[in-house]
Amino acid sequence: MSNTTVKVPIWEKSNLTIEETAAYSGIGINKIREMSNTDNCPFVLWVGKKRLIKRKKFDEFIEHNFAI
Repeated sequence: MSNTTVKVPIWEKSNLTIEETAAYSGIGINKIREMSNTDNCPFVLWVGKKRLIKRKKFDEFIEHNFAI
């Protein structure tokens, strides 16, 4: 079995870290954290204590909002 790591491009991942989301969207890490802290955030996925951002839901959220 090979020990190589597969690098998946950000735009092909279904879930992104906060840092990847910031790089992908141009929105700051602190703002993304603030947005994803709300109880009814449609694009956050908690894996234990790790916060992931659902890329497609995040794209939809940004597309339908005038300001954040």
